[in-house]
Amino acid sequence: MTTVVELKNPATLSDLGAMNAAAIPSLFQLPPDVEQLRDEVREFAQTVVKPRRLANDLAPHDEFDWEIVRKGHEIGLLRLTLPKEIGGRGVGTLGVAVALEELAAVCASTALIFGASMLGQTSVLASGDPHLQARFLPQFLGDEPVLACNAITEEVAGCDLLIPDNSPLAADVMTARRDGDAYVLNGIKRFITNGKVAEWATVFANLEGHPGADGLTAFIVPLDSEGVTRGPVADKMGYRACLGTTLLFEDVRVPAENIAFGEGGGWGFLTMQSNQARSTVAAISVGVARGAFEIAHRFAGERVQGGLPLYQHQFTARKLAEMAAKIDASRLLYLQAAYQADNMLPAPTYGPAAAKLYADRIAIEVAEESMSILGARGYCRDYDVEKFVRESFGARIYEGTPEVLAIAITNALYGHRV
Repeated sequence: MTTVVELKNPATLSDLGAMNAAAIPSLFQLPPDVEQLRDEVREFAQTVVKPRRLANDLAPHDEFDWEIVRKGHEIGLLRLTLPKEIGGRGVGTLGVAVALEELAAVCASTALIFGASMLGQTSVLASGDPHLQARFLPQFLGDEPVLACNAITEEVAGCDLLIPDNSPLAADVMTARRDGDAYVLNGIKRFITNGKVAEWATVFANLEGHPGADGLTAFIVPLDSEGVTRGPVADKMGYRACLGTTLLFEDVRVPAENIAFGEGGGWGFLTMQSNQARSTVAAISVGVARGAFEIAHRFAGERVQGGLPLYQHQFTARKLAEMAAKIDASRLLYLQAAYQADNMLPAPTYGPAAAKLYADRIAIEVAEESMSILGARGYCRDYDVEKFVRESFGARIYEGTPEVLAIAITNALYGHRV
């Protein structure tokens, strides 16, 4: 017996995705708790984020919308990965990725605010250190929202710190010098998402006496510590509502007990963290592509030329078909990668890197094609497509450029650092 699914007119790609999960046989079925989370976040994105996204994008580049963060905190977006035993939602990489796609399909800036905070929390969660967890995790369970951040990128070193083979050559990286029961940190971090508004950061610094960055170590640093200066906010092309800033560390004393994974443990943790985070960044790119597509899809169903809706013209139909196929393919890649990250120790390199490499590219392609379908309207802010175009380029920079991902993928293909 064939089940007939009646589609709304016009259906959005999120509608189609929801029906796929419910009615169409698939090798990949979301767990019930992840489906519930997806629906909650979709509702939040549509009712809270969407009405504010254009105003936030056009606001001065150093303004921050705490109200969206508060509303997201109310549904648990700041405690997604925290254990249920302490009041978190206990969501794994898969759940985070699905949630971030829903946010990015409306506003990639909002997705990155919450995603970057979760990334900052990872060091404390994964360390297994009860002292660090007791000190830093309860902050995310209170009534008021608290953000974290992850400080990797340097003033003169970026992707060097994501390629272990480059570590002996990393130049002028941030240093940590042992001084009694503390470490003294000196250096500059650049383009740190949430750096302007976060309570604390996971900061990667190199132990003095080690060449390059061979002594990379992860420190948990409250950003109100003496010697920490938050610099100006970057005036970015996209992701404008998500603040990225410079963090300057001048003789900042950090207690030895604030180290996660021990001295020199930064490389191992950074590799593990990247393999988890890349699938969630791929999900953001999928969301950006989906958000742009949904605008073009709706427009092509309403706009009439030559007596027919645009989608009935072969040229437009070909564009829409390829865009939809690319989005579905990239979603399957990130779902598989996230599932692997949740169920394999250590998290594999190949799947998340491949998912991000592909999703980052299709986000740009789909956003550009969406703009072309809308024509002059796509170039105007009122239709939101131009915002998706600008934000489609962002994910190619963080958590590994295409070139860094290519190295990770080919290393995996040739049987090392998998």
